Amino acid sequence: MITSPAWRGKRYAVLGLARSGLATVRALLASGAEVVAWDSNETARKVLAGDDHQGAGDHLVITDFPASDNFEGFDAVVVSPGVPINRHVVAEKARTAAVPIVGDIELFAQARAELPPHRVVGITGTNGKSTTTALIHHILETAGIPARLGGNIGLPILGRDPLPEGGVYVLELSSYQIDLTFSLDCDVAVLLNLTPDHLDRYDGFEGYAASKARLFAMQSSGHTAVIGIGDAASAAIARQVAVSGRSEDVTKIAPGVCMDQSRWPALQGPHNAQNALAAIAACEAFGVDKAAIDKGLETFPGLPHRMERVATRKGVLFVNDSKATNADSTTPALSAYPRVHWILGGRAKTDSLEACRPGFGHVVKAYTIGEAGELFASLLESEMPVERSGTLEAAVKSAAANAAPGDTVLLSPACASFDQFKDYEARGQAFRDAVSALG
Repeated sequence: MITSPAWRGKRYAVLGLARSGLATVRALLASGAEVVAWDSNETARKVLAGDDHQGAGDHLVITDFPASDNFEGFDAVVVSPGVPINRHVVAEKARTAAVPIVGDIELFAQARAELPPHRVVGITGTNGKSTTTALIHHILETAGIPARLGGNIGLPILGRDPLPEGGVYVLELSSYQIDLTFSLDCDVAVLLNLTPDHLDRYDGFEGYAASKARLFAMQSSGHTAVIGIGDAASAAIARQVAVSGRSEDVTKIAPGVCMDQSRWPALQGPHNAQNALAAIAACEAFGVDKAAIDKGLETFPGLPHRMERVATRKGVLFVNDSKATNADSTTPALSAYPRVHWILGGRAKTDSLEACRPGFGHVVKAYTIGEAGELFASLLESEMPVERSGTLEAAVKSAAANAAPGDTVLLSPACASFDQFKDYEARGQAFRDAVSALG
């Protein structure tokens, strides 16, 4: 794990004991810090209590809520990105006590000075972060450069072993994580795009965009920025970064660039052309040569639940795009296949599917499921044939029966999963299982 002598003897409160919270507590204790940790989930508290905290002594207190009414005497409150710091009582108490509220990415930034010399690339944006992050990591490893995934993808960064000298930490960063980070100086910072999302956490779309822009504000002069300019908000950030003088190189990724993607089986569709361009620019900034980049693009396996090719049955391709939890992230998948049987629905984030309109012409039939099923059916039935399937299993069966050879059955929900599933991963696995059950 990643530790730091800078944390020794300090006192931290850690809120949230899921994966990143557990890794944070373990790293702080291993560094000699005192920790008060809590989570409303009793199981999470039991997992931490069952750890072998060698040498921690009485440096750890686990509770369901902090016993103190304030945070005086703490050096920082470390919260999970899922904690809504704009309205959570703990955040209010920390601010009252003038105690910093940080996340595990900020702790990683503080520990960097003690790690072997390395570089960091941070990737953010509304859509495409996971694919671009994994692609950069894959290209770097293909080129023989030690690399570690972390942030909003894979294992928590504090739980990973430090890289050897010359390595690159590849961090996917949500706006929530950036909000809790203040000193992460990325050698390369990437912004893919900005569309309205998570607006319950911000003062409108402008606040959300400002959160993303902070990734560049934390960069030292001379570092590299890679920014997609396919939307007005991202283009404005690109202009701001260019005139600030902080980055010696600002690479702007324009939409609609024609690329030969025929040799990249896991990177189909115009959105993946943009993801690939961003990854190429980031890797070139690290000195990766063209041959290694080309090989990495060709051998990239793709991500589970993101345009994942599950099976081909009787000439019909089944694609799991469960990670598409909003309309903007669904649009590229619709555009990537010529004849689509579209399974969509779940817990709606908005009451509009207008962002998906560019792909409507590819849809043979739509199959709606979940809480948003009726709403989405009413929005689409004047545009295309629609079936109100209700459940994912029923939708897969019906779509498979209607699809002809050469068609694609696509789960791309444009919704959160929490009405019928634990998360988008469980929803994607249910799709895989339903396809397997077709026989």
